[in-house]
Amino acid sequence: MAVDTATGPMQGKLVVRNIGLLLSGDLGRPILDADTIVAVDGRITAIGKAKAIDADKPDVVIDAKGCTMAPGLIDSHCHPVFGDWTPRQNQLGWIDSCVNGGVTTFVSAGEVHLPGRPKDPLGVKALAITAQRTFANFRPSGAKIIAGAPVPEKTMGEEDYAELARAGVAMIGEIGLGTVNTGPEARKHVAWCRKHGIQTIIHTGGPSIPGSNLISHEVVLEADPDVISHINGGHTALASGHICQLCEQAKGAIEIVHNGNEKAAIVALRTAIELKRTHEVIIGTDAPAGSGVQPLGILRTIAFLASFGGVAPETVLCMATGNTARVRKLDAGLIEAGKPADFVFLDRAQHTSGKTLLDSMALGDLPGIGMVVIDGMVRCGRSRNTPPAERIPEVVEH
Repeated sequence: MAVDTATGPMQGKLVVRNIGLLLSGDLGRPILDADTIVAVDGRITAIGKAKAIDADKPDVVIDAKGCTMAPGLIDSHCHPVFGDWTPRQNQLGWIDSCVNGGVTTFVSAGEVHLPGRPKDPLGVKALAITAQRTFANFRPSGAKIIAGAPVPEKTMGEEDYAELARAGVAMIGEIGLGTVNTGPEARKHVAWCRKHGIQTIIHTGGPSIPGSNLISHEVVLEADPDVISHINGGHTALASGHICQLCEQAKGAIEIVHNGNEKAAIVALRTAIELKRTHEVIIGTDAPAGSGVQPLGILRTIAFLASFGGVAPETVLCMATGNTARVRKLDAGLIEAGKPADFVFLDRAQHTSGKTLLDSMALGDLPGIGMVVIDGMVRCGRSRNTPPAERIPEVVEH
């Protein structure tokens, strides 16, 4: 299991050459006409054809071997606690396993699985600030964990959120996992958070853990959060008509998760497309959970939505990268100059019936991952979790 502290980005010049297909993460232009990328000190500086890019004097060269390259995947909804361990399943190394699934950034929806989780205002704030600081200093396998998401409780007031904001907490955990579970109460907490620049999310559907609550479409609409968490349920979904109503009337981003109702996910996706809200669809896993840890949860959701939802795989991949980065205000998710050099190298799985990587994903097959790069540093070679890829990139002499 690979773990490390936050050592910072690669220092020096990275050149990635012989890229077969470059996926941008940007819905407006999901495929780029380029075969070479240059990154300096962990950030992208140039994208284009090899003959038109200054690739001289590199410190590291990655030969993509014709593989597809995409931005590192983002899990918009997970539940870390401390370190690379989850008490939900008493499992070590779950974050490292997800990096092997192409995820480079994880966004906490609340550190709710901590045994004895405090629920008084002081304890809630202490846990959030501690989680935020801990993961800022500790990055398992180089992964970026955006943690410190306090679960709102009725005993909290505006000054509590103001204090959290001053401490650098930028988001809350799911409304509904604590004692805030009615429309008027939820709306009050959302307003306090919004006033102090804290992003808000809300649980949607039936209870997920003891102590959580049913959050109906009426509560979501009244609360008016920034993100409708697991609109397809976590696990128990709302009725299809209520999901459609949320897509039509709620302003918050539409989050689809792996650990939810699959049929409801397709309802939400198709409704979002009809309403021209594709740019507001984001993807998470809602793991660790009762169903375990899914290292390939984001990849599986991309392939599922592409195959059953009839959406091009490169478009769905944007939902798991650029869309999520924009909605969650992250410095990630795009192959674009100035962005972090967070890359996942993909290729057709061996013996898939799809003629190309995108064809295979449209058929529902998972790709093989050959390498994961975070901040310009190679963090994983051929994935131990995906099916073996036909081709894998390699670091070469230069």
